[in-house]
Amino acid sequence: MTRTNPIQQSFNFLQIAEVKLVYVTKVKPSERPSIKTSKEAQRILFQSWAPDNIEHVETCKMLLLSRSNKVLGITTVSQGGVSASLMDTKVIFQYALKANACGVIIAHNHPSGNDAPSESDLKITRKIKEAGEILDIQLLDHIILTPEQDVYTSLADEGHI
Repeated sequence: MTRTNPIQQSFNFLQIAEVKLVYVTKVKPSERPSIKTSKEAQRILFQSWAPDNIEHVETCKMLLLSRSNKVLGITTVSQGGVSASLMDTKVIFQYALKANACGVIIAHNHPSGNDAPSESDLKITRKIKEAGEILDIQLLDHIILTPEQDVYTSLADEGHI
């Protein structure tokens, strides 16, 4: 008498989603820019923003960094409205893990032009920092950009990280 496994009877393996972790780059490690200062990070991040978008809606982006602070990539984490953008910690670290990043720099813009961090900016920074510590992925900075290229705040430079 042949016994069948009850799990195999009720389970079709073709109905399970296949999960792939994919990070694709065409840039050689030796050609990747290295981040040493908040100004360098701000410059790269500012260039990634669409000029017709930076003063209209809040967007959160992230630089993914190697152990030696070389840029592995940049990604848009979320896009919000005029005065807010959701920074989902789970999404942030999905990208970081996918790229095998050792550090991240998050950034968002204030369309109003005011680069001062809000209480919610400080709160989410602490949350992301704590989550990163568990995963051994360091939050190196949280930069607030404005529509003016040289007006920004680095929460690391301000002592919040």
